[in-house]
Amino acid sequence: MLVATQRPSVDVITGTIKNNIPTRIAFMTASQIDSRTIIDTAGAERLLGRGDMLYLGNGASQPIRLQGTFVDREIDAIVDYVKARRGPRYLFDPAGLVKSAEASVSHEDELMPEVLDYLSGERHISTSKLQRVFSIGYNRAANLIDALEAKHLVSPAKGAKPREVYYSQAKKEEQTS
Repeated sequence: MLVATQRPSVDVITGTIKNNIPTRIAFMTASQIDSRTIIDTAGAERLLGRGDMLYLGNGASQPIRLQGTFVDREIDAIVDYVKARRGPRYLFDPAGLVKSAEASVSHEDELMPEVLDYLSGERHISTSKLQRVFSIGYNRAANLIDALEAKHLVSPAKGAKPREVYYSQAKKEEQTS
């Protein structure tokens, strides 16, 4: 099994994952914290890139520095070859996905126009703020927030912090005209 991530963090590489994958490789990381997250020790932040890596074997206490091959141009050539020979094969029908997304929009909460009107004057929004302003329950407010996020009108969740509002008065006027 191979697990890869662009941004190593303890949220992604949990203790359970580390315990079940005892052999790990770290390529160059941005910080010492990222290195510690991957291989439980500093050092990957000082690697040179281009195939330079630290290998932590099963049961080893210290990683070993290794040099792998770096095949940048070869990868591009292989990808171009495969793209020229074979078109994409989707696991789903892209047109069907758009239709299902449009169908889900039709089941919109009747409070949504009022929420959009309120949102146009706000910089941040949260589920609890919607609950207070519109005197609604948590589930309904959370569903409204999820719908706003799906429409890219508010930022994704960042823990307990309020979400940023992308919807403005100008966009509101643009939609009504």
